[in-house]
Amino acid sequence: MNPSVNRRDVLKSAAAGALTLWVPRLLKAQQPVTKLTNSLSVIDAGGANVTALSTGQGFVLVDSGAPKTGDTVMAALNSLTPNGKVQTLFNTHYHLDQTANNERFAAQGAKIISQKRTREWMATDYWVPAEERYEKARPTAALPTETFLTRGSMKAGNEEIAYGYLLMAHTSGDLYVHFKGANVIAVGDVASPLRDPELDWFTGAWVGGRSDSMDLLLSISNDQTRFVPAYGAVMSKAQFKAERDMMEEVRQRIFDRVRAGEGPQDMLAGGALDGLPRKWKDPLKFLYAAAKGGWAYYDKLGENVV
Repeated sequence: MNPSVNRRDVLKSAAAGALTLWVPRLLKAQQPVTKLTNSLSVIDAGGANVTALSTGQGFVLVDSGAPKTGDTVMAALNSLTPNGKVQTLFNTHYHLDQTANNERFAAQGAKIISQKRTREWMATDYWVPAEERYEKARPTAALPTETFLTRGSMKAGNEEIAYGYLLMAHTSGDLYVHFKGANVIAVGDVASPLRDPELDWFTGAWVGGRSDSMDLLLSISNDQTRFVPAYGAVMSKAQFKAERDMMEEVRQRIFDRVRAGEGPQDMLAGGALDGLPRKWKDPLKFLYAAAKGGWAYYDKLGENVV
């Protein structure tokens, strides 16, 4: 070895070489944009997905992203179509994780579309039982400017877009957006491959509504359809159906338990979630919401319900 090259220099060179190989991999892993077609992409906005259709004249978005992600979303959009403005924004439901950047796009002149109940929840103060606090109404600039009851359609560029209500699936105002040409359906938090399925029982959501809504989505899809959830990777139809089947299994398991007056601890101890293809991070929270939602629909739990 050259005596002028000491051990420290060798280690520095080795570390630099390793870093050269590692950095591109890291940057690739952090890439926030996943292209589904030449014109349709999914942006990872701080964990929450934003679906973006580039029409040549601007963008159609599904959800606007989580708090403090506005710059990330804007940079990703600019990488797709420089200086393109958002013309239409769909809110899949009222939660802040999906609507935090509404004001930013409204300032560009974007039309914001939601199911009627989503706007109602965003426009009023409401009590959050799990956190024992009030959530203040959103500013007027953040509110949807156009609402619908059951379904609607539009054309953007060459893409036919259909959208519709998902009844009592995750909240009381969920919607889906079906990009027919791309064969992609954005479904918000009605699919949850990454996180525990959530049920806003105090707005009317329940396990049966979630399962039924997933059936509706399966009925308008084919084997090549891809589903974009609010969080997590894009799902194939087989993956989406597997989650639907699991939710239906949960619905069947808890019916009798709810009718018998069992609480979440009783249901968990009795094996209500045992042997399923996924594990819940907070099973008691889920079972509490499932039980509360179930009693709101007691007439649908089965026979002999008084």
